[in-house]
Amino acid sequence: MCGIVGYYGPDGSEAILRAMNDCQVHRGPDGEGTHFEGPVGLGHRRLSIIDVAHGQQPMQTADGRYTIAYNGEVYNYLDLRSELETLGHTFTTDSDTEVVLQAFAQWGGDAFDKFNGMWGLAIWDSVEQRLTLSRDHFGIKPVYLAQVGDTVLFASEIKSILASGLYQKAVNERSLYRYLRFRIHEDGRETFFDGIERLETGEMLTVDASGVQRRPFTRLREELAELAQQQRPYDDAAAAEYKERLFESVRLRLQSEVPVGTSLSGGLDSSAVAVIINKLLNEGDETTKSVGARQNTFSAVFPGSLNDEEKYVDAVLDICKGHVESHKILPTADEFKKDLLDFIRTQEEPLISSGPYAQFQVMREATNHVTVLLDGQGADEMMAGYIPYYFVYLRQLKAQGKKDAALELSKSLDVIYRLGRFKLQDKLKRKKVIPATAFMNSEFASKHAGEKFTTEGQNLKLRLIEDLFHNSLPSLLRYEDKNTMRFSLEGRVPFLDKEVVKFIFSLSDEAIIKDGWNKRVLRDATRGLLPDMINRRRNKIGFTTPQGEWFMRLKNYFYNIFLSEEFANRPYFDQNEVLHAFEGWIKGTNGVDSMTFWRLLNVELWLREFFDEKAEVSQEPARIKTDLEPNADKQLALSTSLGDQVTRYPLRSELVSKDTDLDPFVMEHIDRFFATLGTDEQHQQAVAGKQWYFFISEKIIAITQGRSYFIWDINVGRPARILSKYVTRTPAGIGLGSPFTMQLAIQEAGLPRVLYASAGGAVGKVLGKKGLFYELVGNDIRAIDGPTEYSAYPSNVSAKLAPKDPDDVAARLSEQIRARVPEQYRATFGGTVVMDANDIGRNVLGSDVKGVDKSRFEEMFADNPLGQGSEQTPMAIVVVD
Repeated sequence: MCGIVGYYGPDGSEAILRAMNDCQVHRGPDGEGTHFEGPVGLGHRRLSIIDVAHGQQPMQTADGRYTIAYNGEVYNYLDLRSELETLGHTFTTDSDTEVVLQAFAQWGGDAFDKFNGMWGLAIWDSVEQRLTLSRDHFGIKPVYLAQVGDTVLFASEIKSILASGLYQKAVNERSLYRYLRFRIHEDGRETFFDGIERLETGEMLTVDASGVQRRPFTRLREELAELAQQQRPYDDAAAAEYKERLFESVRLRLQSEVPVGTSLSGGLDSSAVAVIINKLLNEGDETTKSVGARQNTFSAVFPGSLNDEEKYVDAVLDICKGHVESHKILPTADEFKKDLLDFIRTQEEPLISSGPYAQFQVMREATNHVTVLLDGQGADEMMAGYIPYYFVYLRQLKAQGKKDAALELSKSLDVIYRLGRFKLQDKLKRKKVIPATAFMNSEFASKHAGEKFTTEGQNLKLRLIEDLFHNSLPSLLRYEDKNTMRFSLEGRVPFLDKEVVKFIFSLSDEAIIKDGWNKRVLRDATRGLLPDMINRRRNKIGFTTPQGEWFMRLKNYFYNIFLSEEFANRPYFDQNEVLHAFEGWIKGTNGVDSMTFWRLLNVELWLREFFDEKAEVSQEPARIKTDLEPNADKQLALSTSLGDQVTRYPLRSELVSKDTDLDPFVMEHIDRFFATLGTDEQHQQAVAGKQWYFFISEKIIAITQGRSYFIWDINVGRPARILSKYVTRTPAGIGLGSPFTMQLAIQEAGLPRVLYASAGGAVGKVLGKKGLFYELVGNDIRAIDGPTEYSAYPSNVSAKLAPKDPDDVAARLSEQIRARVPEQYRATFGGTVVMDANDIGRNVLGSDVKGVDKSRFEEMFADNPLGQGSEQTPMAIVVVD
């Protein structure tokens, strides 16, 4: 397994090729090579698997005519080598690379359909001055390409094309829309990057002076459809032949000079691979030398989760006892959060769910033990491994007028129920159904409203062909390639042997589904090899994560992303609708699933990773400011519009909670300020003899009073959900634009008063009078705050009321301050001010200062010197000259 890059055209250069190749070191840490000739440049990174000592690339034929950069393995290379030798070819290495190169020299593009394996390759013909690209029958290995002017770029990964500097990054909005609305990706040639395409399965591309031509090199899809018409009767002989073919496919994929292991999820497919290798080990099969005396298996387990398959993994391990070394990986939500950006960067394009992260974790561990890993990808798409296939088959039987349609339905009811049970539960609980388009920016959604996505629904095998080459498998193979190569591993998929696939499609449909059992032929072939609890297992889980559980654990982190300014400014999302829905999901009041929020989250983080300008990250450790310094991008001094000259000293503190005792907390920071002041003569002179005040944020008072609530602990009523939709959220604060903050307003002021104030506020807008709602509602409702991205935890996922009795709190604090500050500052202390301030407004909620208009204090905070919350400076000493 390796990585290839290259170009054809006038804008390519050695520097560009090396930049592209340097991006994929992880794909080939064992060596690199380049080839430059005329308009072409080829680059290669090698992960050595076969003929480790030789086979370096790019490789040339003896006459120098053909040069290859090749990623993959062709498993029937020994048979092809023998055939080529009879035709007069000689070989200088034992690598499959040389066989692929000589095969192309002999047969041209017709060679590709002779290969049984996986590949993405480029071959340069120096005589014809033609570059040929090719991708295997199932698209197991990727090839991406972009045409920029007269230059064609290609690579095993998108990042290499981005690194060329020739391609100008742009979002493919059509792909983005189809992903968000229909949950589809790997959608034909198009990627999520506008102008970057993928070579399709079984496709070849040629580029020369006459231009670019693309065509399939195989009729495999058509062959499968033709074979499906044969409907060979299914019997014990057919099952036995399939077993023999599958065993041979596994044998072929054990060819390696480096250690080979197995990815074991506990499902039927990966378990079948594991027990086949175990049987070959027991029989002393020559091909198991690459496995060693004990088969290394790698499994992700989630103890206590609904997704956990450890008992099935253990059942396979018991079968293999004595010849197996098990490695269990326990991914956690916290690790997922830590790895999330790396995971998204690795995958390069959005994913259908967070499920492949389990595979990501498994590969990270596997690379410490093996270099090649076999797994069960592809079996579901050729043997109806997913529940929706049952519906297709039942419709097919009904359309054919077969009497056993009803019988098949009766024996499939338990499987079908598992698909619909959650929707049924949501309906019984009357959970609101929200379409995916509701979360999109209306202009974006309207622009692409004509997009459609349909699937074959009447013919089982035609649907399987569709999913093998288009709808399902391509994305799974992308996950496999990216996750394995991220950790310099080669993934091999024995179910995707083209001869094995052809055989399955030649059998009757009853080999695939019969009496409510899917994958019938695989179950029959592994009976006696697999424990019954797996062979007769009907509840498919697969290599996935407990996504719903993890998302609930990480809800504050995800909420903060949806609340962010970046997310709000995207032309793709309706932030208000997303926040409303996510809040409802947390409370269990709507039927939106975690998959929907994953897609929104994935797109946002993908945009940040590949399109947003990244701020310079300082390597210096963060410096914590002293009490005598302003916050970043703020000033200590201010001249107010009322003529005051003031100096504001923000006091940094640790976070508070409802368990924090406010008075000692404040006094500790007052003491610290004056201790620090005593060490600085310049600031002592600035404060000495001048009136000063203590300002405190209403937030920390409310929090310590227990008047701050996690949003998921607020029981939102229908009036709050409705009224909050008519409130505009601002970048500086959520206000009452959330059902949670509106619910707090209703609880504090009462629903009749909120309705009265709402009506008055509507009239005020017509008359051009702002703020009438808050005048009418009273009760310091203006001070109710919702979660904001810039707030420190837990304020970023909490909603809070105004503090209770702020005047009394101010008086109590002032009394204690006077009793403890140095004597020279007591007489000039003016009192305490409870302030609600942000970047768009100020509001004094309480004070013990007599005879001073509140507006004077509000002007002292005109530039919000305490910042928006993340600065953790909720208090200030304010000195008036």
